[in-house]
Amino acid sequence: MSRWKKNWRLVPLFAVMTFLLAGCGDPTLSALRPRGPVAEEQLFLMKISLAIMLLVVVVVFALYLFVIIRFRKRKGQEGVPKQVEGNHVLEIVWTVIPILLLIVLAVPTVYYTFKHSTNHVQDKDAIHVKVTAHQFWWQFEYPELGISTAQDLVIPKGKTIALELTSADVTHSFWVPSLGGKLDTNAGMTNIYYLQADEVDVFKGKCAELCGSSHTLMDFKVKSLEQADFDAWTQNMKTPAVIAADAKQGEELFKQKCLQCHAVDAQGLGFGPNLNGYADREMLAGVLEHNDQKLKDWIKDPQAEKPGTLMPIVPLEDKQIDEIIKYMNSLK
Repeated sequence: MSRWKKNWRLVPLFAVMTFLLAGCGDPTLSALRPRGPVAEEQLFLMKISLAIMLLVVVVVFALYLFVIIRFRKRKGQEGVPKQVEGNHVLEIVWTVIPILLLIVLAVPTVYYTFKHSTNHVQDKDAIHVKVTAHQFWWQFEYPELGISTAQDLVIPKGKTIALELTSADVTHSFWVPSLGGKLDTNAGMTNIYYLQADEVDVFKGKCAELCGSSHTLMDFKVKSLEQADFDAWTQNMKTPAVIAADAKQGEELFKQKCLQCHAVDAQGLGFGPNLNGYADREMLAGVLEHNDQKLKDWIKDPQAEKPGTLMPIVPLEDKQIDEIIKYMNSLK
């Protein structure tokens, strides 16, 4: 048996594996499982686009097969079949139908495009958040609430989240697949967007624009809470953390080595992420498992965990790093 025939036998296996693996993934990282009104409306547009395309494909192939069978050359047939060139009725039909299909697709597309670009910043019932993308992390500011944080965007369930998106360096793209489509963040300008979560859950967010060596590691989380829990989180973020007695040495080391880049108060902004509430975050550096060992590895060599990150290697002994970790675990 030839090599080609042996390899051909693998095609059905790969086809089945592709079909099965296409169903694998995180339900909070899928645009096909909307968990908010914006994502639901965008999925509707995808469905109507797909339906129109399938309709066109089915009709075209049906006509193609019909013509091949109905007007095939038969035994004894001579000459050229009757042509339809110049048939005004047919020409009008196959011109009007595509126009109608385009209108069916264009009307909801234009409507939702303008709707999703609505500026809700002045809406008193909306939560206003300024989002700034950095290489390779996300900064979130709540101007009306007096809070600044990073990596975890905390929102109340069922409320409109008015977003102002910008970048501190290169172009990034803000994307929470389960809650809405992607939108670029550009340096020197602000893009307007809004989201809403209909359920209490943690949704994964991604940077969807190639922005550097750790583009794929530029993740964040959107935590949707009940209104009462969100209010409690807001108050806790404004309340200074209670530092454990055995973490005082780490606090001093943090002030000496880290405070010039990382704020730890409610409104502070710095060169690096605000670490207020760090101990309650879902992940470390957006993508690393949140535990002491990973934090130690991160402090010792950030480049090894997230290539291209702007965080420098701070000269610290292992014992000093352990003390700083104790302090950071007090930032609740």
